Amino acid sequence: MLQDLALALRLQALDRKIANLEREIATLPKHIAEIEKKLDAHTRRLEADRAALTANARDRKRLEGEIEVHNQKISKLRDQMLGAKTNEQYRAFQNEIAYAEAEIRKSEDKILDFMESSEPLDKNVKSAEVELKKQQAYVEREKASARERTAADQKARGEATTERKSIVNTMDPKLYAEYERIRRKTKGTAIADATGGRCDACHIALRPQFLQDLRKGDQIMFCESCGRILTYNPVVDAGADLSASQQIA
Repeated sequence: MLQDLALALRLQALDRKIANLEREIATLPKHIAEIEKKLDAHTRRLEADRAALTANARDRKRLEGEIEVHNQKISKLRDQMLGAKTNEQYRAFQNEIAYAEAEIRKSEDKILDFMESSEPLDKNVKSAEVELKKQQAYVEREKASARERTAADQKARGEATTERKSIVNTMDPKLYAEYERIRRKTKGTAIADATGGRCDACHIALRPQFLQDLRKGDQIMFCESCGRILTYNPVVDAGADLSASQQIA
């Protein structure tokens, strides 16, 4: 009975290990997806800042072109004004020149505004580019680490699964069937310790006679409350106990 119980304990330890490995294997891609999502958001913000900076420079260049056009127009108007024959013509040229000069001042004011707004945009782009490189390097490190952890987890899961099959082949079929039934019912905990006089899974105290029979260790006993397989003062290292029992067998 002690050997059967040691096998069951080791089986439960392996099942928990396999479950943990599978959770980590499933979680790693989600972790990578999350940090890649953050990287994409950072990239989009950088692209938006770059686009804003480009648009700023384009608008400034457009305004500078408009100023150049107005200056050329003013130069022509002044040449034409020299040939004015009447006061009305002269004043008309003056008005057109004044209008063009006013437009130049408007454009120059706008250019100053664009220049002021371009400074923080430029700083944002430069700092975002530096941060993006850091984030890209971090993501690549995390990907490499995730690949290594996944490979290690898959290897460990394979080894644990192989050992599990070996234990199942060694266990009493009836005990294994009970173990599986309880494991499915309790979502992973088929065996509970009762060394303290109560089931440490459901926390219900054991009857004195039941506890006395459990202490003998000559039969597999189940919690009268939750139905789990019970142990009393189980071996500290179920794996070592299993190896020893298999060598004896």
